[in-house]
Amino acid sequence: MSAGTAWDSPGTATHPLARVRLAPPRRTPAWWPDAIGSLTWASILITAALWVQHRGLQSLSGGLGSGLTSLGRLSGLISADLMLIQVLLMARVPMIERSYGQDVLARRHRLVGFASFNLLMVHLLLITVGYGISSHKNPIKQFIEFVLDYPGMLLAFAATMLIVLVTVTSIKVARKKLRYESWHLLHLYAYLGVGLSIPHEVWTGTEFASSRIATLYWWTLYAAAAGSVLIWRVGIPLWRSMRHGLTVQRVVEEGPGIVSVHVGGRNLHRMRAGAGQFFTWRFMDGPGWTRGNPYSLSAAPQDDSLRITVKDLGDGSSRLAELKPGAKVLVEGPFGKLHAGVRTRRRVTLLASGIGITPMRALMEEVEHRPGELTLIYRASTESELVFRHEIDAIAARTGARVYYVLGRRVPGRDTWLPQAAAHLTDSQALRELVPDVEQSDVYICGADGWMDAAREAALGAGVPEEHIHLERFTW
Repeated sequence: MSAGTAWDSPGTATHPLARVRLAPPRRTPAWWPDAIGSLTWASILITAALWVQHRGLQSLSGGLGSGLTSLGRLSGLISADLMLIQVLLMARVPMIERSYGQDVLARRHRLVGFASFNLLMVHLLLITVGYGISSHKNPIKQFIEFVLDYPGMLLAFAATMLIVLVTVTSIKVARKKLRYESWHLLHLYAYLGVGLSIPHEVWTGTEFASSRIATLYWWTLYAAAAGSVLIWRVGIPLWRSMRHGLTVQRVVEEGPGIVSVHVGGRNLHRMRAGAGQFFTWRFMDGPGWTRGNPYSLSAAPQDDSLRITVKDLGDGSSRLAELKPGAKVLVEGPFGKLHAGVRTRRRVTLLASGIGITPMRALMEEVEHRPGELTLIYRASTESELVFRHEIDAIAARTGARVYYVLGRRVPGRDTWLPQAAAHLTDSQALRELVPDVEQSDVYICGADGWMDAAREAALGAGVPEEHIHLERFTW
């Protein structure tokens, strides 16, 4: 709220917006997500069909050992298929990225990854037991024989160990104990694991070479996954960074532990970045520059400059305060669906908490609106924690936006987006009190996970359809 104390006093605003966006993000065709989902299921069905073509069903009736072995092959094939789908999901392919956004992609990547891992474990168990029954060997002896005597199996064992490492560190409890950089580095071993598994599939995976169609299908899928990573995770970022000549211009302290990094370049409109989107940033200032971190734009992009604002959370963000002007910058992006291109209504409500204000402040500047059509609700514990206070007030005065600074400690013992001053209200009542017409808005939300969940539930309870609620999580 304007003064930071009253529950219902909006900031003042008078003048219409007089700014034109340089190059808005392209709108995503509505059929893209359905097409991607259909292709995903089609790949699984093709994999199963190739297993059937190679007499997979007939083998089920050939005795216990033969049946277990056949099921083991099917689980291994689907596991490999899901592993490659998992790589494609996070390869930054524009069609996939724009269809789902980072938040949804991360959840699906995790879901597909665990499914692939579980099927891999089933594959190992069934193949080992099935072969053991057929050859009258105990499973341990059969497993050792597999690893030591079968072509490509030693590499496959190493690949499995790498995949186990990646999967274990993906569990929520383990992730909490790792720094982002460590977690990211460990996950790069997944690519090595996929590569090491190929010889086993070519040399001993009979379904891989059971027919020309099977061979063509699997090599095409592997080539698509590898090509996507090389193009969109390596080639395009390097080319784009060099093309635009990105360098650090200056570093500005915005508050305790919070800095803004201004990055200059040329013809940045060609990136088609939008306010609310993020890049993965690598600052070439010394050791550690290879580790990238995702940071949102905190100001609407200009043709010659970009700005990010980062809070020191100890995950590599602390070094940004020491950046020197002239340091070269590499970027991947832009990414994310938290931008004006997903807007479908004239009215817009922005809900931000803590450092989540960064994409919201940028959106507030870029989203075209008439006076009264845009509302920003900014949650913080104290007035001293508000970032961009002067910038936000200036934008509100220029554009006619309504601004509420919602200050105070959280309501104890309650999952809520509200402070104690509003404890007498439900979350939805409070939102409707601040924005009476919120059900007619597109609602953008950014903040800590729990706070975003509460804000999302408040918006739903206030009558906002789910398709008009836009949020993106940056947890890993």
